[in-house]
Amino acid sequence: MSTSASQNIPPIALPFVSERAKKLLDVVERFVHEECIPADPVFFSQVGTGDARWHGHPSIIDELKKKARTLGMWNMFLPKNHYKNGPQFTNLEYALMAEYLGKSTIASEACNCSPPDTGNMEVFARYGSPAQKDQWLKPLMEGEIRSAFLMTEPNIASSDGSNIQLRIERRGDYYLLNGSKTWASGTGDERCKVYLVMGKTNPDHPDQYRRQSIILVPSDTPGMKIHRMLSVYGYDDAPHGHGQITFTNVKVPLDALILGEGRGFEIMQGRLGPGRIHHAMRAIGAAEYALEWLINRLNDERKKPFGKRLSEHGVLLEWVAKSRIEIDASRLIVLNAAIKIDQMDAKFALKEIAAAKIKVPQVALEVVDRAIQVHGALGVGQDTPLASMWAHLRTLRIADGPDEAHLQQLGRRENKQRKDEVKRRLAQQQAKTEFLFHSMGVDRKELGAAKFNAKL
Repeated sequence: MSTSASQNIPPIALPFVSERAKKLLDVVERFVHEECIPADPVFFSQVGTGDARWHGHPSIIDELKKKARTLGMWNMFLPKNHYKNGPQFTNLEYALMAEYLGKSTIASEACNCSPPDTGNMEVFARYGSPAQKDQWLKPLMEGEIRSAFLMTEPNIASSDGSNIQLRIERRGDYYLLNGSKTWASGTGDERCKVYLVMGKTNPDHPDQYRRQSIILVPSDTPGMKIHRMLSVYGYDDAPHGHGQITFTNVKVPLDALILGEGRGFEIMQGRLGPGRIHHAMRAIGAAEYALEWLINRLNDERKKPFGKRLSEHGVLLEWVAKSRIEIDASRLIVLNAAIKIDQMDAKFALKEIAAAKIKVPQVALEVVDRAIQVHGALGVGQDTPLASMWAHLRTLRIADGPDEAHLQQLGRRENKQRKDEVKRRLAQQQAKTEFLFHSMGVDRKELGAAKFNAKL
């Protein structure tokens, strides 16, 4: 007997979830299962072929948006502590919803909760001026336009944001932008009307993290050229797309700068913290969906290798068990991070966010890989969503910082915070042990001591 999404909230998170959020969570679950997943293949068919893939967008999205908004599923991601006009859910409450959105390719966009718009809307909500909010945040929240966040560059190690080279130079009453960006996700979509561009305003600042700024560039600004769209393991992700762009003397007004010069890293970290939680919970949803495909395959009566149903082969049942354990453990890691963000902010939860960013994509990829393996050749083709799921989940180990960078930062932080305390405590414990031996007149009992000491 199946249970509703609200009944499946982990007990450790339940005290932090409002009744209103529980009710909407059940609505999200039904919407994804009954409307979005069946519509995914229709979306891909409507995208079209050739150059037509980059013109317009599938009408199924507009139909789903109307249904989602009618049901109250709109902009759920905007946290209550950042934007008073949002839906007033916490990061934890939205994280639970994001898991279900992650089961479908189009569910997030249908609810106006898809990246990079979510992160960009949070930037406007937290750091934007009243004029910037009026010009860009309002139409984004209405789902009338889309946006892009441009950070990665082609000729540097972009995993270290201090390497960013695109120049933002002040010239009187405007800024001039020159440089290149790549993997500019969303720039293939005709609805994408604004780019949030990270570049250098002060390359000589003594603090390398105060050299960068983020500026708003309307997508029709002269001087920008999209050279091509990049593919993800062969998937072009049309009409969304991932563009490679050059900026040549791109002129934007001074009031296009967000927050001020040298505030780029501050904005970026505020944007990425919650965003990593969203990615992680959607990945858990994808893993859950892959596990459903795995279980369905095991119980296909037509499949009887070596005279036995797949569900009678022990190793495959072991895969189901491992997947269940790993998904449940990963979910708790993410929800814990979301709770800590809600208690303070993303800076307060750096360790927990990093742990979720590292662990969850690895687990999701492993679960999807098992489902692919059980399906055999069918699993790598277009007749199941598994191959596409694996390809796009794999990007999460690179996007928003590679695993290696997060592991290094997490390890450095853990060592720095705990080394003195650990050394002190262990030394005290060892000293206490020696004191107890001495005060109680007890000799240490070492293995073989009586025999081998007697030979000396």
